[in-house]
Amino acid sequence: MKQRLSFLLLIIWVATWLPSELYAQEASAPDKKEPASYQPLTLKLSEDGSKYLRFIMWHQIWASTNNLSVEGQKTQVSTSIRRSRLLAYAQISPRFLILTHFGLNSLTTSGLSPLGNGNNSQLFLHGAWGEFKINKQLYIGGGLHYWKGLTRLSSESTLNFMTLDQSRPFIHWHSLGITDQFARHLGVYAKGQIGKFDFRLAINNPGHNPLNAGNGYGEKATSLTYSGFVNPNDQGDPTGNTIVEGYLRMNIFDKESTKLPYNVGTYLGKKKVLALGAGFFAHPNGMYNTENGNHENVFHGAIDAFLDLPTKAGALSAYSSFIVFDYGENYVSRWAGTGTAFYGHLGYYLKQAKVMPYVALQNSKYEGLTETINALDIGLNYFINGHNAKLTLEYHRINNDPREGGMNDMSQVRLQAHIFL
Repeated sequence: MKQRLSFLLLIIWVATWLPSELYAQEASAPDKKEPASYQPLTLKLSEDGSKYLRFIMWHQIWASTNNLSVEGQKTQVSTSIRRSRLLAYAQISPRFLILTHFGLNSLTTSGLSPLGNGNNSQLFLHGAWGEFKINKQLYIGGGLHYWKGLTRLSSESTLNFMTLDQSRPFIHWHSLGITDQFARHLGVYAKGQIGKFDFRLAINNPGHNPLNAGNGYGEKATSLTYSGFVNPNDQGDPTGNTIVEGYLRMNIFDKESTKLPYNVGTYLGKKKVLALGAGFFAHPNGMYNTENGNHENVFHGAIDAFLDLPTKAGALSAYSSFIVFDYGENYVSRWAGTGTAFYGHLGYYLKQAKVMPYVALQNSKYEGLTETINALDIGLNYFINGHNAKLTLEYHRINNDPREGGMNDMSQVRLQAHIFL
């Protein structure tokens, strides 16, 4: 216990010392002329720049402890690549857009191959879609896409998180690996803006290889499996092959971009935003009852609010959401379950110090579990160059969740180095 406490105190000391030390080094270093701001990697395809090809690449490298909630074990620190991605999109005409996104997730030492030719999944397709402009208010697209419904964080950008990562359990990415490929569905979507409102609506097909074969994680008896889309009905006909999801947002102050689906985590005071949203996720006949052979519907609904408010000293960033999940009686999925979930986070950006302390809370009450799941994240961002280069230190804890590797409680300290161009 003393060793663990000493380790945590060391991490806290590094978190408070590093920003001031780096700032002092910057102040004392010789004056070097650097670009005033980051210049995107863009290839112009026309003289006026209206036609272009934009490249984005990023890495997120982690150093994280093992589960500190396990008594008596030696504290260890492991490195991993949380994300390594390459994204490109082209505006080849004001009426056409194409996007391709490749990458890998959560590469650890156990996933390495001696010669790079193993069977472990590394680089794979995250997104591939094309889009057509119908008019100024409506765009239609299709492919493997990220235009998701339910909440703002369901389509959250991984480039500009306010927290270190999407808060786990992934209640906002509730379909991850269950009906989609890493939070992306195959289907068609519509998006647009009308005045202060913007919307996204998608009609998708579920992937036919559900995580854990669609079995539940509940403590109470249930005959449901989230595999209705791979089980024909009693007449032998396919069913459950359609998912409909959508999200409606009202922008009180500045309007947010809907060019790409990736919702910003924090603008660091560059925008004044108050966004109120409501969304849903519907999967008719998505559930399968192994007891009677019937199919049942899945439906989730949510409301949320996002605030990014510039101040004299920096910016205040806050978000909250309330989600009602309905998979069927007593069913607990890998990331959510029949019941309710609340999530909220709050952070404050100190512009002069380039740091942003934050806290995030999650509370989930599911029919199939006897205990309420709670999650806590306490962290500190240090922005070397905005979101393009930053360090994040976070303490992450989950209580009463039997899905976390057989341990009801999990806690760890994580350090991330994030760079994107």
